[in-house]
Amino acid sequence: MGKFEIKTDKSGQFRFNLKAGNGQVILSSEAYTTKAACENGIESVKKNSQDDSKFDRKTAKDGSPYFNLKASNGQVIGASEMYSSTAAMENGIASVKKNAPGATTEDIS
Repeated sequence: MGKFEIKTDKSGQFRFNLKAGNGQVILSSEAYTTKAACENGIESVKKNSQDDSKFDRKTAKDGSPYFNLKASNGQVIGASEMYSSTAAMENGIASVKKNAPGATTEDIS
């Protein structure tokens, strides 16, 4: 089962990572100024991860595929790592879809 981890970065802002059951990070958030906003971001991921149209498939300058998950308002709520292939990226999207809805939240901030 997946889990969200809330942590603080060097500047004191809140971020979350969605981790798959194997502990691998499959989605990372932007920075939030408050923990409440970060928790709202997690809820948004849980909701929007079930809509394939919210996944924005991209290619980095070096050719690596990656994706962003967007909220209903078009704002990016999570970004993936860089993948070695499009197939690996699609597996990452499938993992977010599978893990996000029932994921628990662990606060390590």
